[in-house]
Amino acid sequence: MKKRILSGMRPTGKLHLGHYMGVLANYVKLQDEYDCYFMVADMHALTTKWNESGSIHDYRRDMVLDWLGAGLDPQRSAIFCQSDVPEHAYLFTLLAMITPVSWVERNPTVKEMIREMGLKDNVNLGLLSYPVLMAADIMAYRAEAVPVGKDQVPHLEFTRELVRTFNHTYSTDLFPEPQPILNEFQMLPGLDGRKMSKSLGNDIVVSDPPEVTGKRMMTAYTDPLKIRRDDPGHPEAGCVIYQYHKLFQPDTAPEAKTQCEQGCLGCVAHKCSVAAMVSERLVGFQERRAAFAADPQSVDRILAEGRAKASVVAAETVRMVREVIGI
Repeated sequence: MKKRILSGMRPTGKLHLGHYMGVLANYVKLQDEYDCYFMVADMHALTTKWNESGSIHDYRRDMVLDWLGAGLDPQRSAIFCQSDVPEHAYLFTLLAMITPVSWVERNPTVKEMIREMGLKDNVNLGLLSYPVLMAADIMAYRAEAVPVGKDQVPHLEFTRELVRTFNHTYSTDLFPEPQPILNEFQMLPGLDGRKMSKSLGNDIVVSDPPEVTGKRMMTAYTDPLKIRRDDPGHPEAGCVIYQYHKLFQPDTAPEAKTQCEQGCLGCVAHKCSVAAMVSERLVGFQERRAAFAADPQSVDRILAEGRAKASVVAAETVRMVREVIGI
C-alpha cells in the first residue's frame, strides 16, 4: 500500500507564482507515489484572519481552483476543507491536554508569524496553539510523511515530538512519526527581491491574465546601475528578472546574461520577454482552471467527495484514540 501524506495551505488570498512552481508542482508529483490528503486549512486561516473571516470562503474556492489547474486530481487525492472534518478539532482538544505550554511558546514558526504580522501585543490562543492543531491535522490521518520546505522541518518536529509523547503516555504505537518529504525548489523572489508574498504586494498571481502579468513584471527590481539600455548590466547582482529567466528558460539565460553585460539588452525588453515566458508556462494551468471554474458546482462537489473520504479515516483515528485513552 502507498504511504499516506497530509498537507495543506491557508486560504488567505490568490496563489502566486512561488506557490505554483514550488508547493503545487510538488503536490502534483506526489500523487503518483503516495495516498494524498490535501487540506484547505481554513481553521488555521482564522488564527490571523479572525476579523476578516468573510473572505475565507471565497479564497478557499479560488485556492481549490488553483490546485485543480495545477494538476491535482480529485480521483487520486482527497481534497477537502479542514473545518468540514470536525475530528480535527476533537483531536486537537485531546492533544492539548498533553502539550506543555513551553513547547508552543518556543515554536519558531509561531514566533516568525507573530513577528512578520506585527502581532506582538495581539496574539490569540488559536495562533499560539497553531502547532497543536497542525499536529492534529497530520495525526488525524496517521500520516507517515509530510511534504515541507527546509525551513518547515523544525515545525514538523513539533508534531513528531507530540506523536512520541502520545505513544509513550498511553503505551501505544497508534501514530507513526511523520517523515519530512523535502521540497528542493529554491525560494522564488518577489518582484522587489524579497520573499514572494501576498502581504508584501510583490507577487505574481498565477490566475491573472497575461496582460496583468506583463504589467506586474514591469515593476520588477533590476540592476539599479543599468539606467540606459546600452549601460553594462550586472544580472547576477540581485536582478529579479534574470532569476526568473534562469528558472523558466535556463537554456537561453546565459545568452541573455551576456547581452545584458555588454549593454545589448535593455531591462524593459528583458522584462517583456520574461513575462511572455511566465505566461506561456501558465497556459495549461489557466485552461484547466477555467474549465473547472466554468462549472459553478465543481468545487463544492470535489470538496464534498474529499470530505467523505477524509472523514472515514479521521473518524477511525478518533475512535482508536478514545479507546487508547479510555474515554
